[in-house]
Amino acid sequence: MPRSSAPPSRRITIRDVAKAAGVSLTTVSHALNDRGVVDPLTRAKVKQIAADMGYRPNVRAQRLRSGAANSIALVSSMPFAVSGGVSRLGFMMEVAGIAAEAAMRRGLALVFVPPLENAQAFLEGLDIDGAILLEPMTDDPNVRLLQERGVALVSIGRQGGVADSIPFIDLQSTATAHLLLNHLWEQGRRRIALVQSSAARDSYASHKKAYENFAAAHAMPVRYMQVEESLGEAGGFDACTRLLAQYPDTDALCVPVDAFAVGALAAVQQAGLRVPQDVMIATRYDGLRARTAEPALTAVDLHLEQVATLAVELLFEHLSGDKSRQSALGPKPELRARASTQLDD
Repeated sequence: MPRSSAPPSRRITIRDVAKAAGVSLTTVSHALNDRGVVDPLTRAKVKQIAADMGYRPNVRAQRLRSGAANSIALVSSMPFAVSGGVSRLGFMMEVAGIAAEAAMRRGLALVFVPPLENAQAFLEGLDIDGAILLEPMTDDPNVRLLQERGVALVSIGRQGGVADSIPFIDLQSTATAHLLLNHLWEQGRRRIALVQSSAARDSYASHKKAYENFAAAHAMPVRYMQVEESLGEAGGFDACTRLLAQYPDTDALCVPVDAFAVGALAAVQQAGLRVPQDVMIATRYDGLRARTAEPALTAVDLHLEQVATLAVELLFEHLSGDKSRQSALGPKPELRARASTQLDD
């Protein structure tokens, strides 16, 4: 392969690569940045020559020339009471690990923006090209701020209550709700209650609608209790305590938010009821909270590794100017049945 004739002390430039490859500067730029129309063989040749020559892009010059920061952010507006605790930002961190790897393969850095009080102030000055948002609310302040800045956006989970939502990865929330409800029904439960947040997120609305349709189809009484999202496990405990006082014969709880589910589990046990014999409990996110609860909680594997990769791919398409896709279907959710819904034979 061609080698640089430039002195070792001098930085290898894009001009050196173009000369060695026998192509134009534009072709080298497009090849190295996976942009423009370049013959695949030429693209591969340019990349190999650049690697052999030890070429490293001048990030500062690249930034000034293109106006691109070559970085994206992962942002959540989910309260810390839900996303923190024993889960250590479980849902967000699980997405972050895979998203960071997928972004790096495309020459992008990933900035992690957890749901802390000063997150918005941080976002205002953050130099990013795009952002992935986790289940944004209808009037999510992070979405509004980033849109005003002209940052490309993709959400994991559709933005709640918005007809013309930002590009999104469909988490198949309705299918997830039916997985949980059908499982509880198949376990012989006939008085299933739904406990979830009052926040305007699409997954919550989907779960409620699916629950109401399920109840109507099975002639099952509707038992629904809302929780203030910021209250976390304590909110789940309080809501379940109130629900059991109002409907003492409830035999199963579908609690999509794992923090609420752990609180509900504590409320059931404090009421002197056994799980799963008297009351079964199932949640949505198959994270640390669900796996380490006692008994362990039945949950749903959302295949977040694939979801995160899809989100980065969709965002990268939009950053590259290809806006033909406005959504991508996430992988099929799978139930992970555990002790909270399984009776001993």
